[in-house]
Amino acid sequence: MKHIIFLACLGVTACGQTTGIGVPPALTPVAESPELVAMQSPRLPERPEPLSPAASASLWSGDRASLLGTRRAETRGDIVTVIIEIDDEAEFSNSSDRSRSGSETMAVPNLVGIPQRLGGRLPEGATFDDAVGLTSNSKFKGDGNTTRNERLTLRVAATVTEILPNGSFAIEGRQEVRLNYELRELVVTGFVRPEDISRRNEVLYDKIAAARISYGGRGQITDVQQPRYGQQVAEKLLPF
Repeated sequence: MKHIIFLACLGVTACGQTTGIGVPPALTPVAESPELVAMQSPRLPERPEPLSPAASASLWSGDRASLLGTRRAETRGDIVTVIIEIDDEAEFSNSSDRSRSGSETMAVPNLVGIPQRLGGRLPEGATFDDAVGLTSNSKFKGDGNTTRNERLTLRVAATVTEILPNGSFAIEGRQEVRLNYELRELVVTGFVRPEDISRRNEVLYDKIAAARISYGGRGQITDVQQPRYGQQVAEKLLPF
């Protein structure tokens, strides 16, 4: 019975490992993405009627396509470009040194005559002059050093998925690039104030509140770089 259970578990694991053999990683379908839902419901504002050639040439036209017209994201479903330029470097160094020593001695020369009466019965060399002596010594020293250097430069188009009661925009952007059998995925979510969006309809990542930026991938190269499931389970369960 135990052998049957083991073979069944091995078969399930093997099936999970062989699903992507010979097939490139699948792209995430766009049909149910939050970006598409935001663009379709509610609908984007209808475009106004085309202006006459004279009106369209005016510099004071309020149309978004005019020279002075705003091109910032304004409503649910609009697109804004997120610029990610992370260049962080941090270094921490800690050192601690602690030392402690102590010594205690207790003697019982007189205790209602008991030491004098029992002194003769003690083994040779034993005495109550130094009944108890304690000495302790402890020393601790620790050093720690942490160095981190991260750099990431990316641009991604995000969609305004919701307008919050305070006027801020909830944005979400997803970008997937597949090269041969490796898929690179970039996901950006967060909240942006309309005034932080530039006239070029761009916003820096450090202006995004509750920013969640994920840059990773999946495919054959990523699978090879990851330890096998059995090794991961062993590392979690083994105490040594």
